[in-house]
Amino acid sequence: MKEILDLKKLISFKPDSISRQMLAETPEMRVALMCLEPGQELTPHKAPLRLMMYCVEGKGEFTVGDETFEADEKTAILCDPMVPHGFKASKGERLVVMAVVTPAEED
Repeated sequence: MKEILDLKKLISFKPDSISRQMLAETPEMRVALMCLEPGQELTPHKAPLRLMMYCVEGKGEFTVGDETFEADEKTAILCDPMVPHGFKASKGERLVVMAVVTPAEED
């Protein structure tokens, strides 16, 4: 199976909340696209999943664990399961993030 996701056509914003679209959902992987207006935030939270946050467009502040740092376009941030993570469009511009999550291995 092949599916091509043209992110340029999928990006959309909402003035009062984060725009979230599930782009793919299988047992092995979920892909979501989140579009944030300046000031909007996905507050740090934990999940029992492996995560890659990919900054598609714009720049913002990303939090992984106790660390907060700035990232911009074409930056990927990897996060282990059950580590707090989040991001916000804090730099006066829009932020587009593609999140890819996969199940964590059971010990």
